[in-house]
Amino acid sequence: MELALSITGSVLSWVSSIISSAIQLLYSIIDYILTRPEVNIPFLWPIINFLNHVPIINIIVHFILWRPIFDLLFVPGLVSVLIALIFIIWFERKLTAKVQWRIGPLEVSRPIGGFLQPFADLFRYMFQEFVVPLQADKNYFVHAPAIVFILSTLPVFFIPIGPIQSNGVVNGIYGVYTGYDVLIALALITLFNIGVILIGWASNDRFTYIGTVREALLYTGYEAILILSIVAILIIYGTADPFKIVNWQVMHLPGIIVNPLAFLAFLIATLMATSRFPFEIAEADTEIVLGPYTEYSGIVYGLVMTMSYEKLYVMSLLMVLLFLNGWVGPPIPYFGALSYAIWFGIKTYIVMMIMVFTRSVYGRYRPDQALKMSWTSLLGLVTAALILSLVIKLL
Repeated sequence: MELALSITGSVLSWVSSIISSAIQLLYSIIDYILTRPEVNIPFLWPIINFLNHVPIINIIVHFILWRPIFDLLFVPGLVSVLIALIFIIWFERKLTAKVQWRIGPLEVSRPIGGFLQPFADLFRYMFQEFVVPLQADKNYFVHAPAIVFILSTLPVFFIPIGPIQSNGVVNGIYGVYTGYDVLIALALITLFNIGVILIGWASNDRFTYIGTVREALLYTGYEAILILSIVAILIIYGTADPFKIVNWQVMHLPGIIVNPLAFLAFLIATLMATSRFPFEIAEADTEIVLGPYTEYSGIVYGLVMTMSYEKLYVMSLLMVLLFLNGWVGPPIPYFGALSYAIWFGIKTYIVMMIMVFTRSVYGRYRPDQALKMSWTSLLGLVTAALILSLVIKLL
């Protein structure tokens, strides 16, 4: 009996010490959240100061404004990706409707320019039935779109949109910093195409098979051009560190002026990589239904439809970083750390709008025409860009 009481007392003492340690750890975490530096956004100060007087809410506010969480959720995180997708899909439809005399989204929320059309599509996809074909490989068919969507999102976190330090104070907004962020983002971008091929293969359908083969052929056409164009401009910068790249452009000239050949090669490779016209070859809805995505429906179709736009956003971010001075622009004190994000965003949106404009004015190339261009004209262009970079570096 005494032994049982002794064991029970020891267990209770051990449990109480664990609970006490857990409570102390929780208090330490809360104290850290409430006292560590936050993202500096001056125009939000009145709201933040008001919420800081509300119990529990103040912890949530401080947690959201903690730099890693803020970067993950807002800039350059998931919210900025979502806003970019909504805007560019709406802009492409409106622009194409005006150029090609289509009604477009005019019938949906006419007073605000049809801006509710993307949301209407989202609700439609959400409530449609997701059908898995009998002949498809169910596991890959269901999981591949989510995997590819994640792969197309990851490069965003390796492309900073603000400087690390200014006068010794952390001001900019950035995700993951390694010193080789450009190369890591490029490696993640190249994985996207393998996922698209997996999506087409998992459907086990003749039309998706044709679209998958076209995707693979186009992949061989632009991949080398894309990599070599980035290598050409990195030779001049002498680094893959995005912060040093932007500083080099500030001290000298933007990359688009230093090596316009590399910029042109990167631009065309981006059009091919994101299936923009005239390189919308893998989907080609007038010829092979919708290529690798033919068998998808419901919310998963909405997911696969947005992946090319997401890749367009990532490639535009990379183009602004490498060739257009990145986040550099006149300071906007009222927005604090968001000032850099605003300038980076303006440049990125302009690049994306130029990219989607090609849908309105170009026809579609045949696969053989695109491959011939890749391995003749574009290969010669990127070779000239490499030679130019070497000459500039030597001089």
